Amino acid sequence: MILSPSLMRIFPNIRLLVICFAAFSVSLPMAWISLAKVLLFVTGMFFLTFQLFNSNKDKPASSLWSNYTVLMSVMLFAASLSWSAAAPDIALLAFVKHSKLLEVLILIGLIRSEREARLGVFIFLLGQALFLASSWAMVAGWHIPWASSAWETVPQYKYVVYSTYLDQSILFATSAAIAWHLRPLWPRLRHLGILLAVMAATNTLFLLDGRTGYTVTLTMITMAVVWAIPKKLRLLAALLVPLMILMVAYFGSNKVSQRLTSMVSESQNYAQQGSSESSSGFRLNAWKRSLEAIAANPVTGHGVGSWTVTIKRLEGPSAQKVFGEGNASNPHQEYLLWGVELGVLGVLLLLAIFAAAAQDAMSFVPPVMRATLSLLAAAAVACLFNSTLYDALVGDYFCVALGLLMALGIQTNSGHRNPMPRATA
Repeated sequence: MILSPSLMRIFPNIRLLVICFAAFSVSLPMAWISLAKVLLFVTGMFFLTFQLFNSNKDKPASSLWSNYTVLMSVMLFAASLSWSAAAPDIALLAFVKHSKLLEVLILIGLIRSEREARLGVFIFLLGQALFLASSWAMVAGWHIPWASSAWETVPQYKYVVYSTYLDQSILFATSAAIAWHLRPLWPRLRHLGILLAVMAATNTLFLLDGRTGYTVTLTMITMAVVWAIPKKLRLLAALLVPLMILMVAYFGSNKVSQRLTSMVSESQNYAQQGSSESSSGFRLNAWKRSLEAIAANPVTGHGVGSWTVTIKRLEGPSAQKVFGEGNASNPHQEYLLWGVELGVLGVLLLLAIFAAAAQDAMSFVPPVMRATLSLLAAAAVACLFNSTLYDALVGDYFCVALGLLMALGIQTNSGHRNPMPRATA
């Protein structure tokens, strides 16, 4: 495949523009993310075709174990369409949602230099900074035109720019860690990185209601402290720091104390009365039914998109009341979702993706390594309480951020000359 000289000149700039748009989009409402995703996939397919016809191999990217685990999982989800218990349209929609994992591979492939990787990550953090500034402006009482007016009368959404307090709390907590660890890459802006980290963590712990966000924040701060102290004290710090932060947050933030107290109360209510009407009660019931579904078909699972129809069958007459109408729900737990749809192998594949990406990150320079490991830890923790990678917006956030950080890691480590022409702007 031979590209015309004019296309050879403009493609690098189009490619970089798509990368930057994708990086910025995860700080915008879902419509922008969807548009960026389409452009990313189209550009990625064009680039892949160029690579195949010109026999160009990207050795640093092809050496990443995480690439193979992502490909294996998407291929298995695609194969499970043939045995899915869900209706074809529901199964196909679920497959498309799982396929957002390919954003990681596409970004790694499209980013051709350390300069481009740095720019992509900078645009990503800039978007998160503007997102965070919008929330703090709402705290100050300013009217933000792009904030979701539909939530203005709901107390839990008082400082939520768009989407939900759950998404915003997870995003802010994770971005705080990324900004903190990557601040050495931009020495002149390191103080802004520190400010972004502190303001994002404060927003999550003291203004938002997301309990998953609290857990992710606790994890991010613990990892940062452990890396900042001598190795001989790290084990002790890993045990004591979470307890200290939890106590400070519990007694210093009414949001944290109220949400944790309600979680204990809701869990006890489910254990004693089987009530699934509360947030915690719904999760516990959904997790219980998910384990039953996995036990019923542990080898192949029930197929992509099958969670709701399978769980409703197990729930019995009260299924409609508990899980609502339609068949596009999820268990609010990513590991169990993969287990129901793909069997035990699905759970192992998801764990393998995290493990492989962590192993790949160990070869990166320290700031990028720590930012990548923090991102993976945030995703792994969030997946314990929500279908984080499957869900819209927050799932795209993690996939785009991981792709950018992995690209930054391999491009920083690599001194090879790229077969594709580099962007000029």
